[in-house]
Amino acid sequence: MTITLNLNGKPTDLDVKTNYTLQEALQFKLGLTGAKHMCNKGVCGSCTVIKDGRAVLSCQILAVECDGSTVETVEGIAAQPKWKPLLDAYCKWDAMQCGYCTPGFVVSAKALLDSNPHPTEDECKEALAGNICICGTYPRHAQAILDAALVMND
Repeated sequence: MTITLNLNGKPTDLDVKTNYTLQEALQFKLGLTGAKHMCNKGVCGSCTVIKDGRAVLSCQILAVECDGSTVETVEGIAAQPKWKPLLDAYCKWDAMQCGYCTPGFVVSAKALLDSNPHPTEDECKEALAGNICICGTYPRHAQAILDAALVMND
């Protein structure tokens, strides 16, 4: 089946199997590997993308259900100069170790800052609650988001 997405700001047509998840379509059809295939059960957050303005788990949505949707991936976020302060803050606060979970955290953080440019620490923690980091970098994520928010809102 052919679906159309507004993917990272660009109209994108792709042929997908009807049983492909959005994560599989991004990886296998477009070569975008930022939305990680980890638990494939919707519990780790590593496959997070922004669909129509909301952070969602791409392993839990069929690609065909996304026809006509706007989808942002970590690759698209990283390509936008506006979000460089967020990526810089993640590096500054060492909010990643192995890096496998980092795309999901960054996408969730971007979705939070889109809706709330001045979050509190508790709001950051709530927005990231669905993301798992096996390395235990949790305290650093909220600090990175708060730091980025200060820079982005000057």
